[in-house]
Amino acid sequence: MNPRLPRQVPLWLVAGALFAARWVTAAELVVCPGCPLASVQAAIAAAAPGDTVRVQAGTYREGAIVVDRPLTLLGEGEPVLDGAGQVEILSIRASDVTVRGFVVANSGMSYVRDLAGIRAEGVTDCTIAGNRLLNTFFGIYLAEVKACTVEGNAILGAAVAETSSGNGIHVWNADHVRIRHNRVQGHRDGIYLEFVRKALVEDNASERNLRYGLHFMFSERIEYVRNVFRTSNAGVAVMYSKQITMRENLFEDNWGAAAYGLLLKDIADSDIWGNRFRRNTTGIFAEGANRVSVTRNRFERNGWALRIMANSMGVVFAQNTFVANTFEVTTNGTRSFNAFLENYWSEYRGYDLGRDGIGDVPHRPVKLFALLVERYPPALILLRSPFLELLDLAERVLPILTPRVLADHRPLMRSAS
Repeated sequence: MNPRLPRQVPLWLVAGALFAARWVTAAELVVCPGCPLASVQAAIAAAAPGDTVRVQAGTYREGAIVVDRPLTLLGEGEPVLDGAGQVEILSIRASDVTVRGFVVANSGMSYVRDLAGIRAEGVTDCTIAGNRLLNTFFGIYLAEVKACTVEGNAILGAAVAETSSGNGIHVWNADHVRIRHNRVQGHRDGIYLEFVRKALVEDNASERNLRYGLHFMFSERIEYVRNVFRTSNAGVAVMYSKQITMRENLFEDNWGAAAYGLLLKDIADSDIWGNRFRRNTTGIFAEGANRVSVTRNRFERNGWALRIMANSMGVVFAQNTFVANTFEVTTNGTRSFNAFLENYWSEYRGYDLGRDGIGDVPHRPVKLFALLVERYPPALILLRSPFLELLDLAERVLPILTPRVLADHRPLMRSAS
């Protein structure tokens, strides 16, 4: 027994005192162009664990900067870390690191290495917040991290081709990640997640990216809340994932031959609730989706509101609003294993004699012409011809070719959202 420790002092109290003493003694190192410490890397090398390195305004061209110990790297007056188009600018290789308040500009570009403005790899409890990243190959890159936060950053790329550009926020093989209040544009994918478990992606704006505003694969237990995905060439793709929640997001103005507001590819056990799909080529394209709830969303002025492939099963569409879409629903099969219940359809021509807000006759959202276009895309050139209006009218009166099972038997008379 240590004679200097009285028996009555609990070990947890001693440990707490030692922890507190560690941070009480934390120092602050100041970096500026005319200071004794004029180099960010030199200040990091001089810092002890828990210290703060405060970098004042100026431009710092130091090549690749490495943070190899737990500390806070704080920019005042938006100091610029400039990679001169040659290097990965800032690499975090220790846990408990915070980087805040910098302009990170001009990283190198490579066809064999994922060079980033800021990279954190193999660490825990990192925070990258309140920075601006300009003209970087990859913006913020997280690999094999746990409990990291990316918050309040502006990531503005200048990508012109997918082959020579990276992603704005790239996360690979991570747990418990938070991506909040960021603005991303001008990259290949705005936000990319792969092999991620339990993450929150909230209140971000991802716009004008070359491919997807959001792209994630092989992930589970992810929440996407109140994000804006606008004007990307292919929209948003959710692939090979499960237990996904997407609520109160805006999918807008994603136009192109292969563009979607939201692509669901082989996902399961997920919830899509309270989102808005406006002016996309396709609102939702679902292929191999299973046990998905699509509830209280609004589909407005899309080319196709929904394209549901025949290999999707157990998808429930309930209390959604469909307004002024060119095609409400289309499919590539004659059978459906999905359900439509109590949705509002602006093209519904039924009636409500009981005045209970529910239409008395079913609504069949699949037009015959929509099926023809699904099988023969060049037929779309006939879209506004008078013949097609007669064809759809005849099919509505006597449906013999469209899937009879794909119908909403309780259509709403008023908008649900």
